[in-house]
Amino acid sequence: MVTHLQWNPILDELRRLSRDLKATRLQIDKQKLAGVANDRDMSLCCSKLSCKEGHSGPTHESMQAVFDLKPFRPAVNLSNPTIANISFTLYAVLGVNEKTQILTTFLWLRQFWHHEFLVWDPDECDGVTRISLPVEKLWSPDIIVYEFVDDDVSQACPYVYVNHTGHIRWDRMLRLVSACNLQIFSFPFDMQNCSFTFGSYMHTIRDVRLSPALTFQEMSRNSKRYLEASGEWELVDLLGETSILQFGIDEWDIITFWVVIKRRPVLYVVNLLIPSSFLMLIDILSFYLPPHSVDRASFKMTLILGYTVFLLIMNDLLPSTANGTPLIGIYFSVCLALMVISLLETVIITNVLHHNSMKYKEVPNWVRVVVLKHIANLICYRWTEDVQPPTAPQKDEPEISNVDSGLWIIQPASQTPAQDPTSSRGAAALPELQQICQYLGDLHAHLTSMHKESELLDQWCHVGYVLDFLLFRIYLLLISCYALVIISMWCVWISQS
Repeated sequence: MVTHLQWNPILDELRRLSRDLKATRLQIDKQKLAGVANDRDMSLCCSKLSCKEGHSGPTHESMQAVFDLKPFRPAVNLSNPTIANISFTLYAVLGVNEKTQILTTFLWLRQFWHHEFLVWDPDECDGVTRISLPVEKLWSPDIIVYEFVDDDVSQACPYVYVNHTGHIRWDRMLRLVSACNLQIFSFPFDMQNCSFTFGSYMHTIRDVRLSPALTFQEMSRNSKRYLEASGEWELVDLLGETSILQFGIDEWDIITFWVVIKRRPVLYVVNLLIPSSFLMLIDILSFYLPPHSVDRASFKMTLILGYTVFLLIMNDLLPSTANGTPLIGIYFSVCLALMVISLLETVIITNVLHHNSMKYKEVPNWVRVVVLKHIANLICYRWTEDVQPPTAPQKDEPEISNVDSGLWIIQPASQTPAQDPTSSRGAAALPELQQICQYLGDLHAHLTSMHKESELLDQWCHVGYVLDFLLFRIYLLLISCYALVIISMWCVWISQS
């Protein structure tokens, strides 16, 4: 006979087995519920959005189920990549910073991609074929510009258009601040070629495939139409190509656009080149001032001062980079150097005319031969009718004999007071005549000295004139060669562009 104590372990074991069976049953029920939910989600993914009679478009409940799947890429089969397309229109060039090598542009960007969960039948949804939805509720491809160097501060567009076939279009504005290798040597006739590389940041070609929505020619025509009257820059062409970026074992689809823009140089030609050319022309015309006049040097110094002030005022219009200096900056520097050379030439001529002539030095014979003969013939120096080319200097003949002869005529040496019957009367007048003769001799000597000084002054003036003509021709030759080189280089760049 079994006692009560013997049944207790058996009852405990049965209770434990009952609890295990209940826990197993609860686990099986949870798995069944999870399977039902998965089947419902799969049926949602594989079926179209539901619609109700009298209700335009898909129901909110069916779309909310799609919104809950935002973290997941909208593909029924994740092995199939999502197809994305992009196109843009270059609307404006906001700024070109040559020092920091940054290009700021404004784009109208349009993105397309396919959402396999947003599909419905227009016949069942009161003929609705397109609806707008908030972009923050949907999955969107992470398309970026690789050259981007600053935050986008443009106005956000929070909505997208969704077609009944699941194709999404997102139009938005993009203020693009991108890095660009700017070449400014040919400023203001420069042309810049900047690249915009669009691609996914994380998704490889296994997840997202990227392609252009329009042909590159169509995008170029649209951009030219809107950028035609947009400020300083003119769009020359918009080129592009699709390629695959490979990094390690991963690959990304990228689209590279090359935006070729050209600067409109009218502003800089009017404000920089034409005033500088006028100042150089005035400097050339200043050579026609008399070289022996001190006003020429003062005029040239005033001109240099004015040109320096002009460069300081226009310095903000000139681009500057650490890599190099634009050609127009070299042009201004050379023009200033030519003005300084012109002032030095004036100083040399003034020194020749004033310093040597005031000392009444004789013109050296080699200066007569080299300057007044060979250089004068070389530059076709025209002598005036009353002045002939100087010849070799002749030795001055003593002119005291005239005075002596005059004195000899007044008082012959062979005549003595004893032989002259009127010697008593002429003896009183003789000192006055001798004094008059002495005054005449001094006057003659002074006139002779003045005549000699005038001849020396004329000779040094002709030396200065010949040197002035020579340096003026050399100055004109330098300016002409320099102008031809600058104009030819700019013409070559313009023709190539």
